[in-house]
Amino acid sequence: MTGPDSIPRKRKPWVLTFFSLITIAGLIATPFLTEGLDGEKLPDIVRFFGHFHPALLHLPIGVFSLILIQEIGTIFGKQRDENKSNSLFPLFFGAVSAVVAVIAGFMLYHGLSGDYANNEIAARHLWGGLIFAIAAILTYIIKAWTVSISGNLAFYRLFLFSSVAVMAFASHDGATLTHGEDYLTKYAPQSIRKILGLHQTTPVRPTVPTTSSASPIVYTDIIAPILERRCVQCHKEGKAKGKLRMDTFEMLVIGGKDGPAIEAGSSAKSLIIQRIELPMDDEDHMPPEGKPDIEEHEVAIIKWWIDSGADPKKTLADYEIPAAITASISKLPATASIEKPSPASNSPTPDANLQATVAELSKVFPSALTFESQHSSSLEFTAAALREKFSDADLVKLEKIFPHLITLDLTATKVTDKSSSLIATAEQLRMIRLSETEVSDAIIDDLLKLTKLESLNLYGTKVTDAGISKLAAMSQLKRLYLWQTAVTPEAIKSLKEMLPDLEIVTGS
Repeated sequence: MTGPDSIPRKRKPWVLTFFSLITIAGLIATPFLTEGLDGEKLPDIVRFFGHFHPALLHLPIGVFSLILIQEIGTIFGKQRDENKSNSLFPLFFGAVSAVVAVIAGFMLYHGLSGDYANNEIAARHLWGGLIFAIAAILTYIIKAWTVSISGNLAFYRLFLFSSVAVMAFASHDGATLTHGEDYLTKYAPQSIRKILGLHQTTPVRPTVPTTSSASPIVYTDIIAPILERRCVQCHKEGKAKGKLRMDTFEMLVIGGKDGPAIEAGSSAKSLIIQRIELPMDDEDHMPPEGKPDIEEHEVAIIKWWIDSGADPKKTLADYEIPAAITASISKLPATASIEKPSPASNSPTPDANLQATVAELSKVFPSALTFESQHSSSLEFTAAALREKFSDADLVKLEKIFPHLITLDLTATKVTDKSSSLIATAEQLRMIRLSETEVSDAIIDDLLKLTKLESLNLYGTKVTDAGISKLAAMSQLKRLYLWQTAVTPEAIKSLKEMLPDLEIVTGS
């Protein structure tokens, strides 16, 4: 399929049409010629070129989008149709790049057949791209003939608009494969969700399921959130690399093309652990290069759970938890932590002013601030996604909602002792995490003012015996984390004697 920058009016593009039809015939035959190919037996060169598909596809998308805008400007603007040939070369380039992108797409699809087998979205994307490439060629040919015979542009425009519509459809499926079905709409405001006909959501932080022991369910509240952060983006319904889904316990057990992801009782034999512990430069290492790697304490928790039987229903209270695992759990975001505070009592439904304030703060700190429940005005804040980007100055921005805070997670942030007096104004606080921050004994005096505080995490801070001894005045305190601090065993023993019901986690 070849063509000049412009075609003389009297010259008919017969040769161009012939080669274009040959190209279209080849595209139509491609799905049938490649059906049943075993990706494992294809040469590496196929996968090599296939991996260029995500880069190549942007060329036809950009070209056809620009031509569409230009054509709309011609229709509604003052520009006339005298320059009918001005988009011929861009159309030629767009059609050729569409064909090349589709060929690379077929290489990617069949080269990674294990990832896309029986994937309806992948198959639909493949056919959508194929139809778009054919439509792109036809659009170019129709434009060439229209210029040649000085014909009306209506038929060409019909094909152009149709081609762009198919392109948008195929692009949407491609984005779904890459990012997941809810990537664009996950954080859409309720008003936009309503317009799009999507189900309404309530930004409520997951709560610990009710059990007889009021203890978190290990899989649901600890393991699943880890997998959600690290694995599920590439292993879920609609996008299951290696035919493996990790969005439910049942799918972990069923596994993928290489077998079950977990083997209860043996983390060493579990595929998920084997892949995680591969060297970083191994192509099978998970998560793959470019994705945030799973942290050591998260791996330790998953291994412990698998070695303990990988029961999906047991709670933390059902296990004898080693100190090292308790310390690892304490490093997790509060939503998956055993530090969950007691529910706030008599917490009224949030009023319009509070909801508006939370909405404004959520723009500054996305996904960090949530209501305890749908009908509660109690708030929970976590800076887990912000970490070192969150400082004392940022904490001041939350001052308006401090009277409603029951959970404050400042793990690994730049918050210092300077914020102690501000934190003390959050009188409803039941849980606070200051782990891996620069706070020291200087903050303790202000923390003593928090009469409802039940869980205090000072892991990896600069606190010493002098500061910890003051906590004896907090009779309501239920759990204290002091791992990797300068606090001595003697000081811990002394505090334990004064507060016998206090659980002190030291990691030893």
